[in-house]
Amino acid sequence: MDFLRPASWEEALAAKAEHPTAVPIAGGTDIMVEINFDHRRPEYLLDLNRIVELREWETGEENVRLGASVPYTQIMENLRAELPGLALASHTVASPQIRNRGGVGGNLGTASPAGDAHPALLAAGAEVEVESVRGARFIPIDEFYTGVKRNALAPDELIKTIHIKKADGPQQYSKVGTRNAMVIAVCAFGIALHPETRTVKTGIGSAAPTPVRAKAAEDFLNAALEEGGFWDSGKIITPSVAKQFAELASAACNPIDDVRGTAKYRRHAVGIMARRTLGWTWEQYRGTGRTLEGAA
Repeated sequence: MDFLRPASWEEALAAKAEHPTAVPIAGGTDIMVEINFDHRRPEYLLDLNRIVELREWETGEENVRLGASVPYTQIMENLRAELPGLALASHTVASPQIRNRGGVGGNLGTASPAGDAHPALLAAGAEVEVESVRGARFIPIDEFYTGVKRNALAPDELIKTIHIKKADGPQQYSKVGTRNAMVIAVCAFGIALHPETRTVKTGIGSAAPTPVRAKAAEDFLNAALEEGGFWDSGKIITPSVAKQFAELASAACNPIDDVRGTAKYRRHAVGIMARRTLGWTWEQYRGTGRTLEGAA
């Protein structure tokens, strides 16, 4: 196994173009486990740790530009207000040591359906900026996941930046695991309220071959909130609406039975998390009075 260590982003792109099978390593929290257990033996490892811009972020008027290697700890400490859903998801990642090393780019590159960042990125509507020596392009998060541990990257492309709209409403994240820390998600659920567009978006992890949105649940809830005047009145969401939203979120799953949980349990748990996180975010929205014209 050869170790490539570029000193700049341009050198990294050139190395990836020359060696398309090279596996990028930054935090190394996924790939090193696979190598240590001899599940994977790449011909080349492409070390990105010397590339400073991958560990930087920038907060604009509307969006956050998050470098692919920004550690989860930095997201938790510095971007809690701008990216609350992703900050909550970051809290659930493994241990403090791994949160100090791992970043969102690694989750995206591995594309495991159990990756903790995926539900929050889906709910927030992120875009992934990727680049090669041929140029840069933006991949909407909904189009990024193409299969089990597969993504939309071309062989010569690297993940550079994740562009995420700053939260304009409450966001929540919930995860079920077999213990409180150092655990792969049995299933996970993210939700984000977007009062500016009067929409709700979701993300489901570890309950389908790829991370997915519960689009039927979103469409139902968006219509129910608009038709019932909930955005303007700020009134409590009725139990029947919450129940239907939870059932549709559960139906969006396509899980498997494995050592961490059964398919039946995953569907049930996603429904519970959907109902609870909807309640939490809506209470936050009602409490802030944001864009509420008729609320008391």
